[in-house]
Amino acid sequence: MPNAALTEKTDVVLIGAGIMSATLGALLRQLQPDWSMTVFERLDAAAAESSDPWNNAGTGHSALCELNYSPQRPDGSVDVSKAIDINERFQVSRQFWAYAVENGVLTDPSRFINPIPHVSFVHGADDVTYLRKRYEALAPHPLFPGMEFIDSPDEFARRLPLMARGRDFSEPVALNWTDAGTDIDFGSLTKELLAYMGASGAEIAFGHEVRNLSKQSDGSWKVTVRNLRTRRTRTLVAKFVFVGAGGGALPLLQKSGISEIKGFAGFPVSGQFLRCVNPDLINRHEAKVYGKAAVGAPPMSVPHLDTRVINGTPGLLFGPYAGWTPKFLKDGKFSDLFKSIKPGNLTPMLGVGVTELGLVKYLVAELMKSQQGRVYTMEEFIPRAEARDWELITAGQRVQMIRRKGVGGVLELGTAVISAQDGTIAGLLGASPGASTCVTAMLDVLQRCFPQEYAGWTPKLKEMVPSLGVKLSENQALFAEVWDWTSKALELNRDATPAAAGVASAR
Repeated sequence: MPNAALTEKTDVVLIGAGIMSATLGALLRQLQPDWSMTVFERLDAAAAESSDPWNNAGTGHSALCELNYSPQRPDGSVDVSKAIDINERFQVSRQFWAYAVENGVLTDPSRFINPIPHVSFVHGADDVTYLRKRYEALAPHPLFPGMEFIDSPDEFARRLPLMARGRDFSEPVALNWTDAGTDIDFGSLTKELLAYMGASGAEIAFGHEVRNLSKQSDGSWKVTVRNLRTRRTRTLVAKFVFVGAGGGALPLLQKSGISEIKGFAGFPVSGQFLRCVNPDLINRHEAKVYGKAAVGAPPMSVPHLDTRVINGTPGLLFGPYAGWTPKFLKDGKFSDLFKSIKPGNLTPMLGVGVTELGLVKYLVAELMKSQQGRVYTMEEFIPRAEARDWELITAGQRVQMIRRKGVGGVLELGTAVISAQDGTIAGLLGASPGASTCVTAMLDVLQRCFPQEYAGWTPKLKEMVPSLGVKLSENQALFAEVWDWTSKALELNRDATPAAAGVASAR
Protein backbone atom coordinates (compact mmCIF):
# COMPACT_ATOMS: atom_id res chain seq x y z
CA MET A 1 0.00 0.00 0.00
CA PRO A 2 1.50 3.41 -0.89
CA ASN A 3 2.79 5.43 2.03
CA ALA A 4 2.24 8.91 0.58
CA ALA A 5 -0.89 10.91 1.32
CA LEU A 6 -2.55 13.93 -0.19
CA THR A 7 -1.23 17.25 1.05
CA GLU A 8 -3.54 18.85 3.61
CA LYS A 9 -3.82 22.55 4.35
CA THR A 10 -4.11 24.28 7.71
CA ASP A 11 -3.58 27.76 9.06
CA VAL A 12 -1.54 26.84 12.12
CA VAL A 13 0.60 23.84 13.10
CA LEU A 14 1.71 23.53 16.71
CA ILE A 15 4.48 21.00 17.36
CA GLY A 16 4.46 19.51 20.84
CA ALA A 17 1.55 19.11 23.27
CA GLY A 18 3.19 20.90 26.19
CA ILE A 19 2.35 24.09 28.05
CA MET A 20 3.80 26.43 25.41
CA SER A 21 1.86 25.05 22.43
CA ALA A 22 -1.28 24.75 24.56
CA THR A 23 -1.00 28.37 25.68
CA LEU A 24 -0.40 29.70 22.17
CA GLY A 25 -3.23 27.57 20.79
CA ALA A 26 -5.69 28.77 23.43
CA LEU A 27 -4.75 32.40 22.78
CA LEU A 28 -5.24 31.98 19.03
CA ARG A 29 -8.61 30.22 19.51
CA GLN A 30 -9.75 33.30 21.43
CA LEU A 31 -8.32 35.73 18.87
CA GLN A 32 -9.04 33.89 15.59
CA PRO A 33 -11.63 31.14 16.15
CA ASP A 34 -12.00 30.76 12.37
CA TRP A 35 -8.38 29.67 11.85
CA SER A 36 -7.77 25.96 11.35
CA MET A 37 -5.23 24.45 13.75
CA THR A 38 -3.41 21.13 14.12
CA VAL A 39 -1.31 19.99 17.10
CA PHE A 40 1.21 17.17 16.65
CA GLU A 41 2.66 15.26 19.62
CA ARG A 42 5.03 12.34 19.19
CA LEU A 43 4.02 10.74 22.50
CA ASP A 44 0.62 9.25 23.27
CA ALA A 45 -0.37 11.81 25.89
CA ALA A 46 -0.32 15.55 26.50
CA ALA A 47 2.26 17.15 28.79
CA ALA A 48 4.29 13.95 29.02
CA GLU A 49 7.71 15.60 28.95
CA SER A 50 8.74 18.75 30.86
CA SER A 51 5.13 19.84 31.50
CA ASP A 52 4.35 16.65 33.42
CA PRO A 53 3.85 17.54 37.12
CA TRP A 54 6.50 15.06 38.30
CA ASN A 55 8.99 16.34 35.71
CA ASN A 56 9.23 19.83 37.23
CA ALA A 57 9.00 21.44 40.66
CA GLY A 58 5.68 23.15 39.86
CA THR A 59 6.90 26.46 41.25
CA GLY A 60 4.94 29.43 40.00
CA HIS A 61 8.24 31.18 39.30
CA SER A 62 7.61 34.72 40.47
CA ALA A 63 11.03 35.24 42.08
CA LEU A 64 9.51 35.22 45.56
CA CYS A 65 11.95 32.56 46.76
CA GLU A 66 14.49 31.80 44.00
CA LEU A 67 17.73 33.39 45.18
CA ASN A 68 19.47 33.08 41.80
CA TYR A 69 17.15 35.85 40.56
CA SER A 70 18.50 38.25 43.19
CA PRO A 71 22.31 37.92 43.15
CA GLN A 72 24.63 39.76 45.49
CA ARG A 73 26.85 42.38 43.87
CA PRO A 74 30.59 42.65 44.63
CA ASP A 75 29.86 45.62 46.93
CA GLY A 76 27.48 43.50 49.01
CA SER A 77 24.23 45.03 47.74
CA VAL A 78 21.56 42.85 46.14
CA ASP A 79 20.46 43.20 42.53
CA VAL A 80 16.70 42.58 42.36
CA SER A 81 16.10 43.73 38.77
CA LYS A 82 15.76 40.19 37.41
CA ALA A 83 13.44 39.21 40.27
CA ILE A 84 11.15 42.11 39.41
CA ASP A 85 11.18 41.18 35.71
CA ILE A 86 10.34 37.51 36.40
CA ASN A 87 7.54 38.54 38.75
CA GLU A 88 6.10 40.88 36.10
CA ARG A 89 5.97 38.01 33.61
CA PHE A 90 4.27 35.67 36.05
CA GLN A 91 1.56 38.25 36.74
CA VAL A 92 0.71 38.09 33.01
CA SER A 93 0.21 34.32 33.29
CA ARG A 94 -2.04 34.77 36.34
CA GLN A 95 -4.21 37.25 34.45
CA PHE A 96 -4.71 34.99 31.44
CA TRP A 97 -5.50 32.00 33.65
CA ALA A 98 -8.03 34.08 35.60
CA TYR A 99 -9.67 35.20 32.34
CA ALA A 100 -9.68 31.60 31.11
CA VAL A 101 -11.44 30.38 34.26
CA GLU A 102 -14.07 33.11 34.07
CA ASN A 103 -14.73 32.43 30.37
CA GLY A 104 -14.91 28.64 30.38
CA VAL A 105 -11.52 27.93 28.83
CA LEU A 106 -10.39 26.41 32.14
CA THR A 107 -12.58 24.77 34.77
CA ASP A 108 -11.88 24.31 38.49
CA PRO A 109 -8.69 26.31 39.24
CA SER A 110 -7.77 24.01 42.13
CA ARG A 111 -6.98 21.37 39.50
CA PHE A 112 -3.93 23.30 38.39
CA ILE A 113 -3.06 26.06 40.87
CA ASN A 114 -2.92 26.11 44.66
CA PRO A 115 -1.64 28.64 47.20
CA ILE A 116 1.65 27.59 48.78
CA PRO A 117 4.08 29.74 50.80
CA HIS A 118 7.31 30.51 48.95
CA VAL A 119 10.34 30.59 51.21
CA SER A 120 14.03 31.45 50.82
CA PHE A 121 16.26 29.61 53.30
CA VAL A 122 19.89 30.27 54.26
CA HIS A 123 22.22 29.43 57.12
CA GLY A 124 25.50 30.93 58.26
CA ALA A 125 26.15 34.54 59.30
CA ASP A 126 27.19 35.81 55.85
CA ASP A 127 24.17 34.36 54.07
CA VAL A 128 21.82 35.63 56.80
CA THR A 129 23.20 39.11 56.17
CA TYR A 130 22.65 38.64 52.42
CA LEU A 131 19.06 37.48 52.97
CA ARG A 132 18.27 40.48 55.14
CA LYS A 133 19.56 42.78 52.38
CA ARG A 134 17.44 40.90 49.85
CA TYR A 135 14.41 41.36 52.08
CA GLU A 136 15.12 45.08 52.49
CA ALA A 137 15.35 45.45 48.70
CA LEU A 138 12.19 43.47 47.85
CA ALA A 139 9.75 43.92 50.74
CA PRO A 140 8.91 47.59 49.96
CA HIS A 141 8.33 46.77 46.29
CA PRO A 142 4.71 46.65 45.05
CA LEU A 143 5.14 43.19 43.47
CA PHE A 144 6.41 41.59 46.70
CA PRO A 145 3.77 42.48 49.28
CA GLY A 146 3.77 40.78 52.65
CA MET A 147 7.30 39.39 52.48
CA GLU A 148 8.74 38.59 55.92
CA PHE A 149 12.26 38.22 57.26
CA ILE A 150 12.50 35.54 59.94
CA ASP A 151 15.62 34.72 61.95
CA SER A 152 13.99 33.37 65.11
CA PRO A 153 14.59 29.64 65.69
CA ASP A 154 11.20 29.36 67.43
CA GLU A 155 9.38 30.92 64.49
CA PHE A 156 11.40 28.79 62.07
CA ALA A 157 10.30 25.67 63.98
CA ARG A 158 6.66 26.79 64.05
CA ARG A 159 6.47 27.35 60.32
CA LEU A 160 8.77 24.58 59.08
CA PRO A 161 8.54 21.74 61.61
CA LEU A 162 10.02 19.12 59.29
CA MET A 163 13.10 21.25 58.65
CA ALA A 164 13.46 22.22 62.32
CA ARG A 165 13.42 18.73 63.81
CA GLY A 166 16.97 17.84 64.86
CA ARG A 167 18.47 21.13 63.62
CA ASP A 168 21.37 22.73 65.46
CA PHE A 169 20.28 26.34 65.77
CA SER A 170 23.67 27.44 67.09
CA GLU A 171 24.36 28.31 63.45
CA PRO A 172 22.30 31.35 62.40
CA VAL A 173 19.39 30.63 60.03
CA ALA A 174 17.01 32.97 58.22
CA LEU A 175 13.98 32.87 55.97
CA ASN A 176 12.30 35.20 53.52
CA TRP A 177 8.69 34.09 53.72
CA THR A 178 5.70 35.04 51.59
CA ASP A 179 2.22 33.56 51.57
CA ALA A 180 1.62 34.85 48.03
CA GLY A 181 3.26 31.88 46.28
CA THR A 182 1.62 29.11 44.29
CA ASP A 183 2.12 25.50 43.27
CA ILE A 184 1.15 24.76 39.67
CA ASP A 185 0.34 21.46 38.03
CA PHE A 186 1.41 22.36 34.51
CA GLY A 187 0.33 18.94 33.29
CA SER A 188 -3.27 19.49 34.31
CA LEU A 189 -3.20 23.06 33.00
CA THR A 190 -1.86 21.89 29.63
CA LYS A 191 -4.50 19.17 29.29
CA GLU A 192 -7.32 21.59 30.05
CA LEU A 193 -6.10 24.11 27.48
CA LEU A 194 -5.75 21.37 24.85
CA ALA A 195 -9.23 20.06 25.67
CA TYR A 196 -10.62 23.55 25.08
CA MET A 197 -8.76 23.77 21.77
CA GLY A 198 -10.05 20.37 20.66
CA ALA A 199 -13.64 21.22 21.64
CA SER A 200 -13.40 24.43 19.60
CA GLY A 201 -12.26 22.70 16.41
CA ALA A 202 -8.52 22.13 16.61
CA GLU A 203 -7.11 18.72 15.65
CA ILE A 204 -4.96 17.15 18.37
CA ALA A 205 -2.90 14.29 16.93
CA PHE A 206 -0.97 12.10 19.37
CA GLY A 207 1.58 9.53 18.28
CA HIS A 208 2.60 11.78 15.39
CA GLU A 209 6.23 12.85 14.94
CA VAL A 210 7.16 15.83 12.77
CA ARG A 211 10.06 14.65 10.61
CA ASN A 212 10.76 17.68 8.45
CA LEU A 213 9.93 21.34 7.85
CA SER A 214 10.54 22.97 4.49
CA LYS A 215 9.75 26.48 3.28
CA GLN A 216 7.54 26.83 0.18
CA SER A 217 7.83 29.49 -2.50
CA ASP A 218 4.65 31.23 -1.27
CA GLY A 219 6.01 31.57 2.29
CA SER A 220 4.05 28.66 3.74
CA TRP A 221 5.60 25.60 5.40
CA LYS A 222 5.46 22.00 4.26
CA VAL A 223 5.25 19.86 7.39
CA THR A 224 6.09 16.16 7.03
CA VAL A 225 4.64 14.00 9.81
CA ARG A 226 4.92 10.29 10.59
CA ASN A 227 2.10 8.44 12.34
CA LEU A 228 4.13 6.30 14.73
CA ARG A 229 1.40 3.69 15.04
CA THR A 230 0.47 3.13 11.40
CA ARG A 231 3.88 4.27 10.01
CA ARG A 232 2.04 6.37 7.43
CA THR A 233 3.25 9.81 6.43
CA ARG A 234 1.09 12.92 6.44
CA THR A 235 1.98 16.11 4.62
CA LEU A 236 0.49 19.46 5.56
CA VAL A 237 1.01 22.96 4.27
CA ALA A 238 0.67 25.55 7.04
CA LYS A 239 0.70 29.31 7.01
CA PHE A 240 2.33 29.39 10.45
CA VAL A 241 4.32 26.84 12.48
CA PHE A 242 5.21 26.98 16.16
CA VAL A 243 7.84 24.60 17.50
CA GLY A 244 7.03 24.08 21.18
CA ALA A 245 8.73 20.72 21.41
CA GLY A 246 10.87 21.31 24.50
CA GLY A 247 14.26 19.73 23.98
CA GLY A 248 13.15 18.69 20.49
CA ALA A 249 12.75 22.30 19.36
CA LEU A 250 16.39 22.90 18.42
CA PRO A 251 16.69 19.99 15.93
CA LEU A 252 13.39 20.91 14.27
CA LEU A 253 14.32 24.58 13.94
CA GLN A 254 17.64 23.47 12.46
CA LYS A 255 15.74 21.36 9.90
CA SER A 256 13.68 24.41 8.95
CA GLY A 257 16.83 26.10 7.70
CA ILE A 258 15.97 29.55 9.05
CA SER A 259 19.03 31.74 9.46
CA GLU A 260 17.96 32.87 12.94
CA ILE A 261 18.76 29.47 14.45
CA LYS A 262 22.38 29.46 13.27
CA GLY A 263 24.82 29.76 16.14
CA PHE A 264 22.42 28.24 18.66
CA ALA A 265 23.24 24.93 20.32
CA GLY A 266 21.93 22.93 23.25
CA PHE A 267 23.43 21.21 26.26
CA PRO A 268 21.17 18.55 27.82
CA VAL A 269 20.97 18.08 31.60
CA SER A 270 18.82 15.44 33.25
CA GLY A 271 16.85 16.39 36.34
CA GLN A 272 16.33 14.00 39.24
CA PHE A 273 14.38 14.44 42.45
CA LEU A 274 13.85 12.53 45.64
CA ARG A 275 10.11 12.01 46.06
CA CYS A 276 8.78 11.43 49.58
CA VAL A 277 6.89 8.19 50.18
CA ASN A 278 6.15 8.84 53.87
CA PRO A 279 2.73 10.53 54.32
CA ASP A 280 3.67 11.72 57.80
CA LEU A 281 6.56 13.76 56.42
CA ILE A 282 4.43 15.14 53.60
CA ASN A 283 1.85 16.35 56.11
CA ARG A 284 4.50 18.11 58.20
CA HIS A 285 5.69 20.44 55.46
CA GLU A 286 3.69 23.02 53.54
CA ALA A 287 5.95 25.33 51.56
CA LYS A 288 8.32 25.63 48.63
CA VAL A 289 11.67 26.27 50.26
CA TYR A 290 14.62 27.33 48.08
CA GLY A 291 18.22 27.52 49.27
CA LYS A 292 21.46 28.71 47.70
CA ALA A 293 23.48 26.80 45.15
CA ALA A 294 26.75 25.45 46.49
CA VAL A 295 29.88 27.50 45.79
CA GLY A 296 30.93 26.84 42.19
CA ALA A 297 27.67 25.10 41.28
CA PRO A 298 25.51 26.50 38.44
CA PRO A 299 22.19 28.28 39.16
CA MET A 300 20.24 25.28 37.82
CA SER A 301 21.43 23.32 40.88
CA VAL A 302 19.62 25.47 43.48
CA PRO A 303 18.30 22.98 46.08
CA HIS A 304 14.63 23.14 47.04
CA LEU A 305 12.15 21.23 49.17
CA ASP A 306 8.81 21.52 47.41
CA THR A 307 5.26 20.82 48.42
CA ARG A 308 3.33 19.61 45.35
CA VAL A 309 -0.42 19.27 44.81
CA ILE A 310 -1.21 16.83 42.02
CA ASN A 311 -4.77 15.66 41.38
CA GLY A 312 -5.72 17.18 44.72
CA THR A 313 -3.15 15.11 46.62
CA PRO A 314 -0.16 16.67 48.39
CA GLY A 315 3.35 15.44 47.69
CA LEU A 316 6.91 16.41 48.55
CA LEU A 317 10.01 16.64 46.35
CA PHE A 318 13.63 17.47 47.07
CA GLY A 319 16.23 18.24 44.47
CA PRO A 320 17.36 18.73 41.89
CA TYR A 321 20.12 16.22 41.35
CA ALA A 322 21.68 16.45 37.94
CA GLY A 323 22.37 13.60 35.59
CA TRP A 324 23.59 13.58 32.05
CA THR A 325 22.56 11.92 28.83
CA PRO A 326 22.92 13.11 25.24
CA LYS A 327 19.15 12.80 24.81
CA PHE A 328 17.26 16.05 24.21
CA LEU A 329 14.00 14.56 25.50
CA LYS A 330 13.28 12.13 28.29
CA ASP A 331 11.89 9.86 25.58
CA GLY A 332 14.52 10.97 23.08
CA LYS A 333 17.48 9.29 21.37
CA PHE A 334 21.12 9.01 22.39
CA SER A 335 22.07 10.58 19.06
CA ASP A 336 20.14 13.83 19.76
CA LEU A 337 23.11 15.92 20.93
CA PHE A 338 25.47 14.74 18.22
CA LYS A 339 22.95 15.32 15.42
CA SER A 340 22.41 18.88 16.67
CA ILE A 341 26.07 19.81 16.13
CA LYS A 342 26.40 21.90 12.97
CA PRO A 343 29.19 23.99 11.46
CA GLY A 344 27.39 27.14 12.63
CA ASN A 345 27.20 26.14 16.31
CA LEU A 346 30.36 24.09 16.79
CA THR A 347 32.47 27.10 17.84
CA PRO A 348 29.95 28.33 20.46
CA MET A 349 29.73 24.79 21.88
CA LEU A 350 33.51 24.46 22.13
CA GLY A 351 33.73 27.90 23.72
CA VAL A 352 31.22 26.95 26.40
CA GLY A 353 33.10 23.71 26.99
CA VAL A 354 36.14 25.76 27.97
CA THR A 355 34.38 28.43 30.05
CA GLU A 356 31.92 26.18 31.91
CA LEU A 357 34.34 23.84 33.61
CA GLY A 358 32.42 24.41 36.85
CA LEU A 359 29.33 22.88 35.26
CA VAL A 360 31.31 19.87 34.09
CA LYS A 361 32.76 19.37 37.57
CA TYR A 362 29.29 19.68 39.10
CA LEU A 363 27.81 17.10 36.72
CA VAL A 364 30.61 14.62 37.38
CA ALA A 365 30.08 14.97 41.15
CA GLU A 366 26.32 14.50 40.76
CA LEU A 367 26.72 11.40 38.63
CA MET A 368 28.94 9.81 41.28
CA LYS A 369 26.43 10.30 44.13
CA SER A 370 24.87 7.25 45.74
CA GLN A 371 21.37 7.22 47.21
CA GLN A 372 22.86 7.80 50.65
CA GLY A 373 24.92 10.64 49.20
CA ARG A 374 21.76 12.27 47.89
CA VAL A 375 20.11 11.94 51.29
CA TYR A 376 23.20 13.45 52.90
CA THR A 377 22.78 16.50 50.64
CA MET A 378 19.16 16.76 51.73
CA GLU A 379 20.16 16.93 55.41
CA GLU A 380 20.87 20.64 54.95
CA PHE A 381 17.08 20.96 54.68
CA ILE A 382 15.90 17.92 56.69
CA PRO A 383 18.50 17.14 59.35
CA ARG A 384 16.99 13.76 60.21
CA ALA A 385 16.32 12.61 56.65
CA GLU A 386 16.26 8.85 56.12
CA ALA A 387 16.75 7.11 52.79
CA ARG A 388 13.76 4.78 53.35
CA ASP A 389 11.37 7.76 53.20
CA TRP A 390 12.40 8.80 49.67
CA GLU A 391 12.54 7.36 46.17
CA LEU A 392 14.59 8.68 43.25
CA ILE A 393 12.65 9.79 40.18
CA THR A 394 13.98 11.06 36.89
CA ALA A 395 12.35 14.29 35.83
CA GLY A 396 12.30 15.89 32.41
CA GLN A 397 15.30 16.66 30.26
CA ARG A 398 16.36 20.29 30.21
CA VAL A 399 18.29 21.50 27.17
CA GLN A 400 20.21 24.56 28.26
CA MET A 401 20.62 27.09 25.48
CA ILE A 402 24.04 27.94 24.03
CA ARG A 403 24.13 31.19 22.08
CA ARG A 404 26.94 32.57 19.94
CA LYS A 405 28.73 35.46 21.61
CA GLY A 406 31.70 37.12 19.98
CA VAL A 407 34.01 34.43 18.66
CA GLY A 408 32.75 31.88 21.19
CA GLY A 409 29.54 31.08 22.98
CA VAL A 410 27.69 31.51 26.25
CA LEU A 411 25.46 29.10 28.20
CA GLU A 412 22.15 30.78 29.02
CA LEU A 413 19.76 29.46 31.64
CA GLY A 414 16.61 31.31 30.58
CA THR A 415 14.22 30.95 27.65
CA ALA A 416 14.29 32.58 24.22
CA VAL A 417 11.79 32.90 21.40
CA ILE A 418 13.38 32.27 18.00
CA SER A 419 11.38 33.47 15.00
CA ALA A 420 11.98 33.85 11.28
CA GLN A 421 12.11 37.39 9.98
CA ASP A 422 8.91 36.89 7.97
CA GLY A 423 7.06 35.60 11.05
CA THR A 424 5.94 32.33 9.47
CA ILE A 425 7.71 30.10 12.01
CA ALA A 426 8.77 30.44 15.64
CA GLY A 427 10.04 28.22 18.41
CA LEU A 428 11.13 28.31 22.01
CA LEU A 429 14.53 27.32 23.36
CA GLY A 430 15.81 27.03 26.91
CA ALA A 431 14.49 26.06 30.32
CA SER A 432 13.50 27.74 33.63
CA PRO A 433 11.50 29.88 34.30
CA GLY A 434 9.80 28.75 31.05
CA ALA A 435 6.40 27.34 32.02
CA SER A 436 5.64 30.00 34.63
CA THR A 437 6.12 32.75 32.05
CA CYS A 438 4.43 30.89 29.19
CA VAL A 439 1.84 33.59 28.50
CA THR A 440 4.43 36.35 28.21
CA ALA A 441 6.49 34.17 25.87
CA MET A 442 3.50 33.39 23.65
CA LEU A 443 2.39 37.02 23.54
CA ASP A 444 5.90 37.73 22.29
CA VAL A 445 5.35 35.14 19.54
CA LEU A 446 2.05 36.78 18.54
CA GLN A 447 3.59 40.24 18.37
CA ARG A 448 6.61 39.08 16.35
CA CYS A 449 4.82 36.76 13.96
CA PHE A 450 1.50 38.51 13.40
CA PRO A 451 2.37 42.23 13.33
CA GLN A 452 -0.50 43.11 11.00
CA GLU A 453 -3.13 41.28 13.05
CA TYR A 454 -1.70 42.26 16.44
CA ALA A 455 -3.07 45.80 16.42
CA GLY A 456 -6.57 44.48 15.80
CA TRP A 457 -6.14 41.84 18.48
CA THR A 458 -5.04 44.33 21.14
CA PRO A 459 -8.51 45.09 22.61
CA LYS A 460 -9.19 41.36 23.05
CA LEU A 461 -5.70 40.79 24.45
CA LYS A 462 -6.25 43.55 27.00
CA GLU A 463 -9.46 41.83 28.01
CA MET A 464 -7.44 38.67 28.66
CA VAL A 465 -4.42 40.47 30.15
CA PRO A 466 -5.51 43.89 31.51
CA SER A 467 -1.92 44.96 32.26
CA LEU A 468 -0.79 44.39 28.67
CA GLY A 469 1.78 47.02 27.75
CA VAL A 470 2.01 48.33 31.33
CA LYS A 471 4.68 47.58 33.94
CA LEU A 472 2.85 46.62 37.10
CA SER A 473 5.99 47.44 39.06
CA GLU A 474 5.41 51.06 38.06
CA ASN A 475 1.63 51.09 38.57
CA GLN A 476 0.77 50.01 42.10
CA ALA A 477 -2.95 50.76 41.75
CA LEU A 478 -3.30 48.54 38.67
CA PHE A 479 -1.28 45.79 40.33
CA ALA A 480 -3.57 45.84 43.37
CA GLU A 481 -6.59 45.64 41.07
CA VAL A 482 -5.39 42.71 38.96
CA TRP A 483 -3.99 40.92 42.03
CA ASP A 484 -7.37 41.03 43.76
CA TRP A 485 -9.14 39.91 40.57
CA THR A 486 -6.80 37.02 39.81
CA SER A 487 -6.75 35.86 43.43
CA LYS A 488 -10.55 35.71 43.45
CA ALA A 489 -10.92 34.11 40.00
CA LEU A 490 -8.24 31.49 40.72
CA GLU A 491 -9.60 30.96 44.26
CA LEU A 492 -6.19 31.58 45.78
CA ASN A 493 -7.61 32.93 49.03
CA ARG A 494 -8.71 29.45 50.04
CA ASP A 495 -6.77 27.36 52.58
CA ALA A 496 -3.54 26.23 51.00
CA THR A 497 -3.04 22.54 50.39
CA PRO A 498 -4.71 19.39 51.67
CA ALA A 499 -1.56 19.06 53.79
CA ALA A 500 -2.39 22.24 55.66
CA ALA A 501 -4.33 20.52 58.41
CA GLY A 502 -1.45 18.15 59.03
CA VAL A 503 1.04 20.98 59.21
CA ALA A 504 -1.18 22.92 61.57
CA SER A 505 -1.39 19.99 63.94
CA ALA A 506 2.39 19.53 63.78
CA ARG A 507 2.83 23.14 64.85
